[in-house]
Formats: sequence, C-alpha cells, structure tokens
Amino acid sequence: MTGHRMETDLLVIGAGSGGLSVAAGAAQMGARVVLLERGLMGGDCLNFGCVPSKALIAAADRAHAPVGADMFGVILPPARIDWAGLRAHIRDSIARIEPMDSQERFEGLGVTVLRHSGRFLSPDEVQAGPHVIRARRIVLATGSKPLIPPLPGLETVPYLTNETLWDLDRLPEHLLILGGGPIGLEMAQAFRRLGSRVTVVEAKRALAREDGEMAAVVLDALRGDGVTLLEGQAVTEVSAQDDGVALRLADGRQVAGSHLLVATGRRPALEGLDLDRAGIETGPQGIRTDARLRSTNRRVYAVGDVAGQGQFTHLAGYHAGIVLRAVLFGLPARVRPDIVPRATYTRPELAQVGLTEAQARLRYGTALEVIREPLHHNDRAIAGRQTTGLLKLMVHRGRPVGVSIAGAQAGELIGLWALALSARLKIGQVAGMVAPYPTLTELNKRAAGTYFAPRLFQSRVVKSATRLVQRMLP
Repeated sequence: MTGHRMETDLLVIGAGSGGLSVAAGAAQMGARVVLLERGLMGGDCLNFGCVPSKALIAAADRAHAPVGADMFGVILPPARIDWAGLRAHIRDSIARIEPMDSQERFEGLGVTVLRHSGRFLSPDEVQAGPHVIRARRIVLATGSKPLIPPLPGLETVPYLTNETLWDLDRLPEHLLILGGGPIGLEMAQAFRRLGSRVTVVEAKRALAREDGEMAAVVLDALRGDGVTLLEGQAVTEVSAQDDGVALRLADGRQVAGSHLLVATGRRPALEGLDLDRAGIETGPQGIRTDARLRSTNRRVYAVGDVAGQGQFTHLAGYHAGIVLRAVLFGLPARVRPDIVPRATYTRPELAQVGLTEAQARLRYGTALEVIREPLHHNDRAIAGRQTTGLLKLMVHRGRPVGVSIAGAQAGELIGLWALALSARLKIGQVAGMVAPYPTLTELNKRAAGTYFAPRLFQSRVVKSATRLVQRMLP
C-alpha cells in the first residue's frame, strides 16, 4: 500500500517521554514535525510506569503511617484499605498529567500527530497507515516492553506485568514477584505496606547493579517490613493452583501465592519497524548508536529505552536534548552517561550518579578517596526518625566522580551531585554551599566538608600558620 505521501523535516516514532520532548522542542523551533503513536500518548511512564507506581507508593506510605507513630508520641489506628478508592487515586494522578502529553496539546504546538505504527520502506521513508512519510531526519523513541523469561509453565498461568498490574480488582492476598530489581522491590514494599503478603524471588542478587553496601540498607528495610526475599534462587517451573500460582525453585522448594508479578526486566520495542530496510543495526540492548545517538543510518537517531543506554524517563529527556541540538542546528552534542542519576523509590530510597565505589576503585586505584557520611549525624533526620542510611562520596583529585545515597529522600538529594558532575564542580564549591537548617540537604554539604577536615584540622602546616597569624593580629 502506498497512499498519501508526506514530506517533513523530522519524523518521531513513539510518543513517550523522549519522543514528546523531541517533537515539542523541534516544532516550537519552527521545524515541520510528524509524530507517530499507535498506543497511548505519554507512553509507558505516564500510563504504566513512573506515574501509577509512585501514586501507589504514596498510598502505601499513608497506609504505613501508623507503624512507628508511637515513637513520636502519636497513636494511630490501623489503616483500612479501600482498593477502589486507591485505584481512583492512581487514575486521577494519570489524568492530571495527561493533558501535557495529549494529542491536542501537540497539535496545538504545530505537530502533525498520526495514530499509527510505522515501518521503514527505505532509509528515509516510513509507512504509517495510509501515509508514506519522507523525512530529512527520523527519531526512534519506541520505548520498551516487559521482558518475559522463557520459564516452563509460565504461559499456562495468569501473571501480571507493570502494564497489567493497575487492572487488579482487589488487593492481592499473597503477591509473588519474579525479579529483585527496582520495579520488583518498589512494588514489593508498597503492596506489603498495603497489607499483602509478598515474596520476591531473584535468581542472583537483589539490586545487583547497585553498590552492595547501599543496597543492603534497602533490603534490610524491606525485610523489616515483612517482605520475604529469596536471593540466588532460580525458578525452574511455574504452575497453576486452584487459588493462585506456584513457583518451583532450583533448590526444590515450592513457593505459592495468589498473584504473580513478572518484573525481570525490559526489552526494547522494535517489532514491526523493518529496521533492516533502513540499514539500522540492533543489538541485545536496542539500536546501535554512537555518542551522538545516531544509528548506523545517519538520518536516524534513537532516544530513551530503545537506545540501549538505560531505561529512565529522565534519560529519555536528556537524550531528546542531545538529538535536538544535532537535528536542528547540526551541533556535535554527545551523551555523557556519567551525569545521569538513577533512583529506586523504596523506603528508604536508593540513588546513584557517576561511579559506584567498586567502579571508582577499579578506575582510580589508590588515588581515590571515599567519604562516608551517615544520616544519624543529620539533625533533620534525627528529628524525623529517618536516620537509617548513608551517603558515600567518591573523590578523585578534588572532584566528585560518583555518589551513592541510601536513605530518606535520596532521590532528591542526588540532584546536587548530578549538577556537580555535569558542571565538573570541585568539592570545595559544594562545601561552600549554604544549606538551610535543619534539612537533609546538609548531608551533602557535610560530606563535602568531611573531605577537607583532615586537610585542615590535622595539618601541622595549617596549625603553624594559624598560630603565626594569631600572633601578628592586633
């Protein structure tokens, strides 16, 4: 089928975070933009990921409020869960954000929005329904899908993914979660705090990507909440039971529950694009790109999950900025993976930017300095009884090269260090910051100050100079 032919400056395939950012930026700069989206505007983050999951976590926080309230001299009654009301809260959260991602808004910006999938016909032509679109530049922002492992019996049982979890008509009695990554653990703690029994099965180490010491802070908290964590346990078989699902483990044990959530990772969504017709190469992580996010077809760029560099909404937005500079102005902008933070929204949270301690030691050896700053020295954390956790700062030649934070509001605290790495700030510039008191932000300033403490307070030269100046002052 050929049909209606269209010419455009920029064709964006996928209306998730990255695609919408590219389309909006290009259209507002005066480029002709066509945007393809066969599914929901806003993509995975708005409809199935970040927004509904954080809405659920917020509800779980309220449900958990009576636990430990007596430490503040407050006695609260146990929480009662209105599942229909909780689902309404999740839907409302999505609905309040939807207008910013809507077709109407983008058409108002001058974007031509077509609700079709796209497939390449040639290096610069894409078929979209009855349309054939020829574009000077093309951006692939098709995102990712849940990765379903090839486990014997899994296809015979009902299971949930992050895309279907929000359709539950009742709170699970016992939720089994396959996978101990960020998604699995966030949902594990949230459902446990809402009243479900929860068992997480992880074939390797939970939060394996993170610093082991920092991950332990989070895992201990989940166990304290009553989540059962089975690490180093592969699942060999899945089977149905009258009242739910059972998992057979490699050690012979069987774990049974009422519901199963598969959270074993995500895969790039590349089906049906006919990339080979456009000369676009792919790998296990997605489309092969260079540091400018160009594919092996120089007309085509990739952003977000499909670019194979990580699966974060804010990363997709960062990619969009890189691509816009290239396709609109021909600027040689390059991706800097070291400045992209990540966060796991458990309680306590876990956040990272730059190198972990192990990565930094491997790169810098004995020239690396590691500063550890526990939350139990922070006055705001003490007042709020949130002293579990620490900040770990990796420094090389006076500059931060990585920061790990496990503790309350770690996702907020990491922002300063993302700026420090992005702007290549020195530790002294962070130490010179004035933070309001009392705040958790003081943890960042204190860590920077700790770096200078031995240089100032244990230096004989500094002490001698101080005594000399004191004698000379009137």
